[in-house]
Amino acid sequence: MISALTTDFYELTMAQGYWKGGDGGASVFDVFFRRHPYKGGYSVFAGLEPLLSCLEELRFSAEDLAFLESLRMFEPAFLSYLEGFRFRGDIWAMSEGEIVFPQEPVARVRADLIEAQLIEGIVLNYLNFQSLVATKAARIRRAARDGRIMEFGLRRAQGPDGALSASRAAFVGGVDGTSNALAGRRYGIPVMGTMAHSWVMSFASEREAFDAYAAIYPEKTVYLIDTYDTLGSGIKNAIESGRSLAARGLRFGVRLDSGDIDYLSREVRRELDAAGLPEAFIVVSNELDEEIIERLVSAGTPVDQWGVGTHLVTGGSEASFTGVYKLAAVERGGRLLPTMKFSDNPEKSTNPGVKQAFRLYDGDGLAMADLVALEEEPAPALGEGLELYHPSADWRHLRVHPASARPLLGKVMSGGRAEPGLASLEAARERRSSELARFDSTYLRLLNPHGYKVSISERLRELKLGFIESCMKGR
Repeated sequence: MISALTTDFYELTMAQGYWKGGDGGASVFDVFFRRHPYKGGYSVFAGLEPLLSCLEELRFSAEDLAFLESLRMFEPAFLSYLEGFRFRGDIWAMSEGEIVFPQEPVARVRADLIEAQLIEGIVLNYLNFQSLVATKAARIRRAARDGRIMEFGLRRAQGPDGALSASRAAFVGGVDGTSNALAGRRYGIPVMGTMAHSWVMSFASEREAFDAYAAIYPEKTVYLIDTYDTLGSGIKNAIESGRSLAARGLRFGVRLDSGDIDYLSREVRRELDAAGLPEAFIVVSNELDEEIIERLVSAGTPVDQWGVGTHLVTGGSEASFTGVYKLAAVERGGRLLPTMKFSDNPEKSTNPGVKQAFRLYDGDGLAMADLVALEEEPAPALGEGLELYHPSADWRHLRVHPASARPLLGKVMSGGRAEPGLASLEAARERRSSELARFDSTYLRLLNPHGYKVSISERLRELKLGFIESCMKGR
């Protein structure tokens, strides 16, 4: 059971205020984000399934309620209300593995205002972290040009739960396996590993260590060759030990975990080939990220597999995903009315009302723009001109002629229970791969990617401008 106390304290004080004032009617909150991490051109949506599982089990325990009572801020009757708290709302969301962009709703929560408010922290905690790591993994995957990638960041992750979440999200983003055994059991992710320097050091000689490992795991042998001297002894002992495996038709690998990867891998490849072992593969690790990998791949460095840990599971240069949770509509006088947050920074103003998002494709099946529209609007007209408006700069607009359109938000939770038949983790991983293929490469490059357009419909623009005009008059 996940404690409903996993929330920001002001959510609880606001909840008591709503409860006392009888203001707990229906509400709709949007989850969206403001910018891509890593100065990139796309992001990958992840974390949905564990979020829904969490919401199904969300409770305030007796210990939670005793803690709140000790603070002397909450009335006994309100604590009794919390004792029976369950999330009973509905959620619409994009599918895990979907390619997502700023300013469009990736999820939409419709629930009693108190319920919707109390889950804000949990929603953002799950979706922000896993979307960050999934995005990082997708970038690494593209940098490696679909080379084999191992995630082994357990020891560098932010606590055990952070490690599990990171392993899961990294798999959605494109890694082939993880070193995290628990993630393998819980999520069905292939588990991978080689040997540690301590294995090599525990034997009287490097060759003995290699022979012992090869005898135990003949079909899974990867020699770690940089414990003492990579070129002076490591690769030579790996070759001698590996010959017996090759003679049996078994393929082995060698791993580099330090030094000049470009230089060492070329020298190692040369020695392996000279020894008649062209099938032997090279694995590298050591503080890798997508920029390093892209440079090495572009230079033709002979690396077959990449081990990435710290910069993947921690988010590397980005501390967090910029997802936010904003009120879009609230019940007043028995009617669900749109709401809008204003800001001196136009990009921080929100889009009012209950919305759906569509992806528009050209005749070749490539994504050309995303359109955010009010839920009651008809699907975008195809084969004719469609006017798209910038979400924050109202004078900018674009006319497109989409050949097809796809709604992005689907119902994933009803009455606090996850909808049956949600996509598997493997399906989320496949979606990320197939959907990225539907974007022009200019949007996907690491350096200075082209900006993909997210627009709003004419009706949503008119609603938004009406709010702005009303606000200006109110001043």
